[in-house]
Amino acid sequence: MAMLKRITRSRPVQAALGALLAGYLRLVRATSSVATDPPDLYETAGGLMPVIVAMWHGQHFMVPFARRPQDPAAALVSRHGDGEFNALALNRLGIRAVRGSGARERARMHEKGGVAALRELLKALAGGELVVLTADVPKVSRRCGPGIVTLARLSGRPVVPVAVVSSRRIDFRSWDRASIGLPFGRIAMVVGEPVFVPRDAGEAALEDARLAVERGLDAVHTRAYAMIGSADPGARGHPQQQA
Repeated sequence: MAMLKRITRSRPVQAALGALLAGYLRLVRATSSVATDPPDLYETAGGLMPVIVAMWHGQHFMVPFARRPQDPAAALVSRHGDGEFNALALNRLGIRAVRGSGARERARMHEKGGVAALRELLKALAGGELVVLTADVPKVSRRCGPGIVTLARLSGRPVVPVAVVSSRRIDFRSWDRASIGLPFGRIAMVVGEPVFVPRDAGEAALEDARLAVERGLDAVHTRAYAMIGSADPGARGHPQQQA
């Protein structure tokens, strides 16, 4: 098993996996119909660019569909070994990968590359790139952490909750209830209200912003799944979430 893990995490194998994933996601996008809410979401979001795109863990396969080819973008990807082929796939899809992740314990932020990643994301926003990152920290599904609102406060850019789901998909029984679309489905893409965080926001204002992002993400997921006639398997209280 140790040898197999070393092989699968080797650079050539990771590069091949990344290429396969990117190609597969292009196939899903090309063979699926797309409905958006609001219908003019790109016109509405255009005036806010660059924005901080917020997603829940488990949406990382689908959210790249929301980016227009002309929008420069960077995405936060874990330094974990499994993050490598995700980063390579994103690069093939035109999204620059920034390696690092948040942590439940503030002391582990340096260890996971969170501090360096925060600096890189600030540079990306200042340079006109939209940035994409999960709002919840690893292993704590669908509870917004402080990192994304801190980025919004430091950068002055708004957080925009986004959900992208498909009527034909595989739902994994992972902690984050990850899903990946299948070809020939109906994709719903929903963008919520932007959350602005003042630069002088104190602890109470940051908590209000964190809760607003959390509520916004729950709302866009509820709306997106309703548009395809389905229930969100990752929603609080859903039978799969309780399993």
